[in-house]
Amino acid sequence: MIRLLLIQGANMEWLGRRQPELYGTITAAELDAMLLTEAEARGIALDTRYTNLEGEAISWIYAAAREEIDGILINPAGFLYAGYALRDCLRGVTVPIIEIHVTNIERRGMHSVTAEAALGYIAGLGLNSYFVALDAMLRHLIQCTGTRKSVSAGPGPDTDGG
Repeated sequence: MIRLLLIQGANMEWLGRRQPELYGTITAAELDAMLLTEAEARGIALDTRYTNLEGEAISWIYAAAREEIDGILINPAGFLYAGYALRDCLRGVTVPIIEIHVTNIERRGMHSVTAEAALGYIAGLGLNSYFVALDAMLRHLIQCTGTRKSVSAGPGPDTDGG
């Protein structure tokens, strides 16, 4: 079974409540349930964690690398502005990483300092960004590393996230 870690950075625990005009009304718990359903349907063990502390995210990434997790999905959220320690951590591990953003941060005049350390970067598709990232990670693992641990790479459900 493929094992993935999803790290939700600063402020993501407040999804659905904080700026719904940007991020939609689906809550963090609802998104977690949708992602878990999608992951389980594909034979993936998905561990989702939320943190408002950059150091905690770094510790989880190093632990995941030691445990030889198959891939990491990360929405650095509030860490994207100045998460240089997080970026250095991401650079230092060999686990494939895909960065996710709900909104198009470039359109909003933001730049992610962590994105250059990731395999890829998906933004601006609302909560569908998570499902695209999940699919992209699976395809990467299947195509590039030969991992075929009973997975199904297919489209995810539609969401209304902004």
